[in-house]
Amino acid sequence: MVHVFLLMLYLGTGDDRRLMSSDMYFRDVNDCNYFAQKLAKRYGNYRYIDRMDPRDRVTVYCLPKFVNEGSGISIY
Repeated sequence: MVHVFLLMLYLGTGDDRRLMSSDMYFRDVNDCNYFAQKLAKRYGNYRYIDRMDPRDRVTVYCLPKFVNEGSGISIY
């Protein structure tokens, strides 16, 4: 067993929230947080975020997990 960080990416809020990705594993939490930040980055004017459709909002975070090293899971 090895301790890793699983990057979880959700699109939408409330009842529209959907899990879009849960298969990226990282050995280092800093690497996981780097990619989480890049995936959640939005371009444009942040003054109008309340006008953004809630279905287009992104939530990304890193979840600590234990996995078997020989399980065939790619760990970055």
